[in-house]
Amino acid sequence: MPAEPGGPGVPRPDITFAYGAAAGLAGDLLLGDPRRGHPVAAFGRAAAAVERRLWRDHRGWGALHTAVCAGGAIAAGALAAAFARRSRGAAVALTATATWAVIGGTSLGREARAIGGALAAGDIEVARERLPHLCGRDPQALDGPGIARAVVESVAENTSDAVVGALFWGAVGGVPGLVGFRAVNTLDAMVGHRSPRHRRYGWASARLDDLAGWPGARLTAALATAAGGDPRGAARAWRRDAAKHPSPNAGPVEAAFAGALGVRLGGTLSYGGRVEHRPVLNGAGGRAVEVADIERAVRLSRRVGVLALAVCAGGRLAAGALGRRRT
Repeated sequence: MPAEPGGPGVPRPDITFAYGAAAGLAGDLLLGDPRRGHPVAAFGRAAAAVERRLWRDHRGWGALHTAVCAGGAIAAGALAAAFARRSRGAAVALTATATWAVIGGTSLGREARAIGGALAAGDIEVARERLPHLCGRDPQALDGPGIARAVVESVAENTSDAVVGALFWGAVGGVPGLVGFRAVNTLDAMVGHRSPRHRRYGWASARLDDLAGWPGARLTAALATAAGGDPRGAARAWRRDAAKHPSPNAGPVEAAFAGALGVRLGGTLSYGGRVEHRPVLNGAGGRAVEVADIERAVRLSRRVGVLALAVCAGGRLAAGALGRRRT
């Protein structure tokens, strides 16, 4: 492994990320998430403890909660990276471990396929029981086609949140970027929704997640367009329908997936007893989602994740080469 000009054994950040991210993604593909002791779950427990101490129905206290939790995760990542920088092997191992910990593509696919299998077997009650593992919809309000649509939408959105966004920020900021992005994304899932308790307290987490997720969502949409079965349809749906979605980041991703798969997404849904009527994505060129489309969405998500690794690692290597040339 090439070393920095500063001395033998000193790791180059671009090489470290490329090797480490590839190993971490391979670890996720082979192992998935651990059933116990997941670092993200530990972060969630810590964030919940901070919320219990800080909660006020006020944006300022919510912003402090976001700063403490996300800032603490980034600082811990930076400290670990500083210690590992003394050794090329340690730096790559840390990057691989962090990548594996923050990426959730394999578990996403497993959950989606489990729900798809229940629907294919005609066991809608099992599908309803498993749906909350994947998204926050009200399962009792959904029939079979509604559950299938919810799964495809969740696969699309979580491809960006759980895979591509993390790889992008890892390429930009190394281990602190990896853990920082996942911390922000986790905080949004915990407090960023518009419940009465979190409407003001979670405002900062939700806005920061929108900002952090912006580049990864566009990269996900672009890769889904390139890797899907209908690039023109995906590009057309992205261009025409993405802005209709209430989320600035889920819109491009879901629209591109809808076009790539040739299905319609969006429409009426229910969260926590609250009914939302969202615009239909790819309404002009798509059909209703079927159970078989869940497997197609999972495969597209897997291709997007691999392509994202190539793009992010390649971009980091190119940036490193350009920086060395200038010096």
